[in-house]
Amino acid sequence: MRSLYSSKLLFKNSVRKFSSTINEARFQIKPYKLHRLEQGPATEVTCTREDALKFYEQMSVIRRLEAASNTLYKEKAIRGFCHLYTGQEAVAVGMENAITKKDAVITAYRAHGWVWARGIDEVGVLAELTGRKTGCARGKGGSMHLYTDRFYGGNGIVGAQIPLGAGIALAQKYTNSGEITLALCGDGAANQGQVFEAYNMAALWKLPIIFITENNGYGMGTSSERAAASSDYYTRGDYIPGIWVDGMDILAVREATRHLAQLCRDGQGPFCMEAMTYRYFGHSVSDPGTSYRTREEIQEVRQKRDPITSFKERIMQAELVTSDELKQIELNVRAKIDQAMKTALTDPELDPEELFHDVYVECLHGNLRGPTPFTLHAHKNHWKPMNISN
Repeated sequence: MRSLYSSKLLFKNSVRKFSSTINEARFQIKPYKLHRLEQGPATEVTCTREDALKFYEQMSVIRRLEAASNTLYKEKAIRGFCHLYTGQEAVAVGMENAITKKDAVITAYRAHGWVWARGIDEVGVLAELTGRKTGCARGKGGSMHLYTDRFYGGNGIVGAQIPLGAGIALAQKYTNSGEITLALCGDGAANQGQVFEAYNMAALWKLPIIFITENNGYGMGTSSERAAASSDYYTRGDYIPGIWVDGMDILAVREATRHLAQLCRDGQGPFCMEAMTYRYFGHSVSDPGTSYRTREEIQEVRQKRDPITSFKERIMQAELVTSDELKQIELNVRAKIDQAMKTALTDPELDPEELFHDVYVECLHGNLRGPTPFTLHAHKNHWKPMNISN
């Protein structure tokens, strides 16, 4: 079987690890499109056996997490909105493996996979979705508002995370931290006015930020071609250099992000990136996603461009991994997610008085609002939450 894009595999100094695998392989990836960039990332990239196994496992976890989220939503264990990332796994995993944990990421409400990639375990994600104490935001945020260290959400207002990301990058530059920010939005949000305002300020201040448009083909129910006069989102920054990357190819995403991240650290930011990807489900779980596109279209992408199966084919053809190894990863991931689902359905919910917590970082008055449970342990003297009956 030939690999994605009929790429020819090039092997250099490959050393056999076992009789059936090698330690490293090189892959030819789909060319990038450049805007105001004299030189782009390499189109011949290296992938080690260790990375191949890791990337496959990470994308598989996100795929399973989203399948679990879909099930829990249909069982009415998840309430409110729920937006799935299925089909877009290569974007989150590729980018996360090109930056450091000290770098910042901020995105929209399609964030389950991203918060897991940033370090929250499977229980922390699913328990948050079901409103449990063990969730990453103690069950108060739900599907649209997930947070962890250096991951600033999960934001519900369309496009609002882009100026917030510019603010994070401004702080990084002000403190000379050497860190960068990834600020992601969808193709629908890319038409928001505040996005262009953030581009302007980031360019004026030369902020260390990469603005990423995850172009999954559709806004809530409208194709990008019908919603945007220009659907070349990597050029939307005008005066900001940009790059188009195949968002279904994890190696291409990782290489492009590495390239721009280093330029940002060298003081040459900001940049725009368009990751061309696809979402298999509707805009949210309540949207069947078939009134504005055909089932045949979705099936064709699954068969020809799926980020997990295409990566699987490439690394197996390159003899980096064996079929048995990947099957074992799949079994382990399934067991882990199944257990996390059970925990997310049985862990305790918050007590009612916590309605009055987390309104302010510091209480101004004892009868105003209660203390934040996230910092309770650090304060010996704290105000008690006011009685709900008040």
